[in-house]
Amino acid sequence: MENQTTRAHSRHESESACGHHRTEKATALLSDEHRIIESVLEVIDKMTHRPAIDSLAAWKKALEFIRGFADQCHHIKEEKVLFPALESHGIPRDGGPVGMMLLEHEEGRLLVRGMAAALAGIEAGDRSAEEALFENARNYLRLLREHIQKEDEILFRMADEVIPADEQSQLLKTFETHEAEEMGAGTHEHFLSIAHELANDT
Repeated sequence: MENQTTRAHSRHESESACGHHRTEKATALLSDEHRIIESVLEVIDKMTHRPAIDSLAAWKKALEFIRGFADQCHHIKEEKVLFPALESHGIPRDGGPVGMMLLEHEEGRLLVRGMAAALAGIEAGDRSAEEALFENARNYLRLLREHIQKEDEILFRMADEVIPADEQSQLLKTFETHEAEEMGAGTHEHFLSIAHELANDT
């Protein structure tokens, strides 16, 4: 049976920057990115079961990935492109699924800041900070896994129903522009490389 590392490697090889996407739907691209994010969540889960001092480099890589790919690349594309498109097609922001996703994005950022602060404490010699690191990490894992499920099974299906095919294609082009302007050439591939390294080395 194909092991987890091989599956993760295959996923990463099949994904590329928005400019080289293999789909015509913005929601399909975002769902593909969820699979990459999930591979790093699996690594973080493993790291919460062993001393953090033994995995400082991996923790740093994981936080770099979360901040750069999961948030700056993925979540911002949702917030600046997909969610406004949903609102324009009658899906409410306040009191609806879009508003809930936005709240969860902010909750995730708060937990990531908590992980980063705890990791800095461990590096400074405060071993007691490990408890805060693991608590924030486990809360983040729970939040993101549930968040991804809600988007894949509810929000993206809703988007596919209300956003026509030609507009979905245009959203993909806007994603590409976002990555080029906000992240720079090669940044997407850099984060895919980090995900691959974590899946294989941790």
